Amino acid sequence: MNLENRLQAFISLGNLLKSNPEELEKWMIKASLHNPWFTIENQKIAITTITDYFLDEEKLRKWILDYPFLSQADNPKRVGLILAGNIPLVGFHDFLCVLISRNIACIKCSDKDPFLLPFMAKLLIGLEPEFKSFIHFIERLEAYDAVIATGSNNSSRYFEHYFASKPHIIRKNRQAVAILTGNESSQDLINLGGDIFTYFGLGCRNVAKIYVPENYDFTPLLDALHSFNEIIKHNSYKNNFDYQSAIWLLNKVPHFMTGSVLVTEEKSISSKIATLHYEYYQGYAELKDELMNYFDQIQCIVSNNPIEGLSLVPFGQAQTPSLAEYADGIDTLSFLGEL
Repeated sequence: MNLENRLQAFISLGNLLKSNPEELEKWMIKASLHNPWFTIENQKIAITTITDYFLDEEKLRKWILDYPFLSQADNPKRVGLILAGNIPLVGFHDFLCVLISRNIACIKCSDKDPFLLPFMAKLLIGLEPEFKSFIHFIERLEAYDAVIATGSNNSSRYFEHYFASKPHIIRKNRQAVAILTGNESSQDLINLGGDIFTYFGLGCRNVAKIYVPENYDFTPLLDALHSFNEIIKHNSYKNNFDYQSAIWLLNKVPHFMTGSVLVTEEKSISSKIATLHYEYYQGYAELKDELMNYFDQIQCIVSNNPIEGLSLVPFGQAQTPSLAEYADGIDTLSFLGEL
């Protein structure tokens, strides 16, 4: 199976998913019943992101141009994929990288997301039967040449120790942050709301903290975030909202409240479900130094205002990374090419 065959299979998979095959609906319902955070709407968002940004023919062909080794790959390695389950199909990009590089994917799905990727694999094998020998779903990782593992900060320490003798990529908890100037339009702030609330804020690219200038007027932002108040109808999200609200009221934590989120001044990058942190900044030089202190905790920085020296994602696009926007900034394909 040459590179063109592999490419065509993934392109065809994207086209098939866009046609909304009947069986897909069945598996989405099963996933939503298994994991209440995986609503049908959020699963559709994840699948649309995959089809539009990862499986688009033009994007795929442009992406692989930077990796000449792909056309000569002929010595497949067994690559263990230990996947997270915080958002639907969060491990699809790793799955794509391993298979497009003609390696063997040995996949340990998260207990939170056990259905969707096996279904995608089934569709892919139907389009290109040779992939059958390259895809293995496993309960325990045993024979392997390299590992890509994603988990919490606690599990990453275990992964680092357990996989120390093999080439590996170990990913930890990360979040996105946003930088505001106070000059954002109402549409900018609504777009930012999408970066905060998509997937209930559970993704590593969800904005968990905002940086605002001194004397920032929170009213336009709070109004924009309040427009997402439908999220509170989700039982698990509402439970988190109510719990955090009660804790902050009892502890007299100063905060803003909308119908969708609780907002407080806090140094930490990571915020709990249904909460958003903010911090004031005085100037960009100071802010850049601040962000560098949290470099290993930040997945991406969202802003519509260019800042020299920072790579930024526009408001509303945090959840639509390109193929070359690798998690934690580690080039997965280059890693695989060096095995």
